Amino acid sequence: MTESVPPRLGRLIGLSLGPGDPDLITRRGWTALQSDARWVYPVKGKGAESYALAIVQRAGLAVPADAQALHFPMTSDPRVLALAWTRAGACCADWLASGRDLLFLVEGDASTYSTFGHLARALRALVPAVVVEVIPGVPSYNAAAARIAAPLVEEDGTLAILPAAYGVAVIDGLIDSFDTLVLLKVKPLLDPLLDLLERRGLLEQACFIEKVGAPDERVVESVGSLRGEKVAYLSLLLVRNPGRVRGPLQRGCAKAGNGSDE
Repeated sequence: MTESVPPRLGRLIGLSLGPGDPDLITRRGWTALQSDARWVYPVKGKGAESYALAIVQRAGLAVPADAQALHFPMTSDPRVLALAWTRAGACCADWLASGRDLLFLVEGDASTYSTFGHLARALRALVPAVVVEVIPGVPSYNAAAARIAAPLVEEDGTLAILPAAYGVAVIDGLIDSFDTLVLLKVKPLLDPLLDLLERRGLLEQACFIEKVGAPDERVVESVGSLRGEKVAYLSLLLVRNPGRVRGPLQRGCAKAGNGSDE
């Protein structure tokens, strides 16, 4: 009697699409989109549009009939989020059981502040044997720096990347330690952040970029003019601190024991 062979489990692939411009989809990402893998994309709620899916549509690709939306609510409630991730993981486990790969479409980079990490953990908890892969992409802050043709950092410069939700006090404490700060998702704290930058003499060293690479992208260099405005969720501030005092740097690789550079 011949034993039945269980079907191959499909792979979960995090497909990074870049922040908005379809021309920033990598060659590897483009190849994945041409494969027979099933598309899965995030939405904020039932009937809501998907920012990630819109990037692919702007690239001229038709959405497959069997593409599936997964609901990830916009909330900070850990119980609601945990339930959403578990449900999404269970859906993916069912789809992967057919042996077909899943492409989870991600704006920006799947390894950087992305829902994909939560989805992968939820799926692994349900199906430990699942294979998870990530196709890297262009993060929003790299695209933003390129958009204004200015490097994030140079030579021995230091760089901090963090969500603005950490708060004004934390950001104030970081200013003296970094040459450049990237503050992500600044919408809830924009006015207090502008007040902080003015107080620290950095208002003229900041640039605001909203939905970089998308058709409705907005770049504002005179960031003080943004006070009182409602801005998009996908927005960031690039802040440079040219007057930062740096400590001594260790040059070269010293041999153990003698401190020599030779």
